[in-house]
Amino acid sequence: MADAPPSLKRTPLHDLHVALGAKMVAYAGFDMPVTYPAGISAEHKAVRERVGVFDVSHMGEFEVTGPDRNAFVQRVTCNDVSALVTGQAQYSGILTEQGTFVDDCLVYRFDDKLMLVVNAANIAKDWGHIVAHKGGANVRLRDISDETALIAVQGPGAEALVATLTALKVAEIPYYHFTSGTVAGAQCFVSRTGYTGEDGFELYCRTADATTLWAAVTGRGAEPCGLGARDTLRLEAGLPLYGNDIDDTTTPLEAGLNFIVKLDKAAPFTGQTMLKRQKLEGVTRRLVGFRVTQPKLVARHGFDVWLDGRKVDTVRSGTVTPTLNEAIGTAYLPKDQAKPGTTFEIDIRGRRAPAEVVKLPFVPHRTKR
Repeated sequence: MADAPPSLKRTPLHDLHVALGAKMVAYAGFDMPVTYPAGISAEHKAVRERVGVFDVSHMGEFEVTGPDRNAFVQRVTCNDVSALVTGQAQYSGILTEQGTFVDDCLVYRFDDKLMLVVNAANIAKDWGHIVAHKGGANVRLRDISDETALIAVQGPGAEALVATLTALKVAEIPYYHFTSGTVAGAQCFVSRTGYTGEDGFELYCRTADATTLWAAVTGRGAEPCGLGARDTLRLEAGLPLYGNDIDDTTTPLEAGLNFIVKLDKAAPFTGQTMLKRQKLEGVTRRLVGFRVTQPKLVARHGFDVWLDGRKVDTVRSGTVTPTLNEAIGTAYLPKDQAKPGTTFEIDIRGRRAPAEVVKLPFVPHRTKR
């Protein structure tokens, strides 16, 4: 296989992916595995039925320490950091003054620090944004992305598998909580989070320990999975992807992510004023899930969406997914028509195809709560 262009970064597991015969693609500035020889459907099925493992070391991590760390992260994210206890994580958003997404993120609370996990494509943009909002806060910000590896173990067999590699009581970790310890000899923190709709864990470790951890997990039967299966799994689970379902033109309220917006938290946050106004006036559009009702037609990202004779949006995410074996996707529709059963059309290569709004998620979540 040809070497990646020199401009692409590599995760610590790059050579392992190549040795496994993965198809490597440029993604978010990294050379990443999109699929392995078994194919996307097989990898998707492995996660839904057994256990799969993903290299997501391309994600970004920012560490925030100092006396003002909680107040600072309160200001630059829209969820309520004060609701977190040590060992807990929360899904949140980093917003513009207009209330739209700079990025979505996870916030982890430790005894002595907070950590933000951000999308790989947005690391530089997010870093610039939070540094610009530092002001006089007594905090120290560190971008630890390059020294942190991240392996996601997902599927109904994830808990049993990870339990064989550690003395940590992983069965007792609640959803969106984490604990620190040794896994397969590597110092990690183990988080009951993921991006598939299945139960599972995300294992954060030093980059030097990534190959050891990957070998241990796959040695116990986890099947390597690439970005292709990660995308079909998250779409079935109705989980948003930055750059598709959410971006700097959409707000959390429009995207149906009201639960991450705490307008009444004690501290003001970037974008709060605009979101208060939007909530008061009401959103004009909402993100919906849909299925294409005409067989053999697939709505892809960027295809035009038509309702009552006018273009109202483009397809945000769209593909055929293995569990459902039908063409599904997401798009924004006017609020009063963004309800299950609404029919509209999608321009699929010059042909108007019928589609129907369905309730999200497409496949029920099976995360352990």
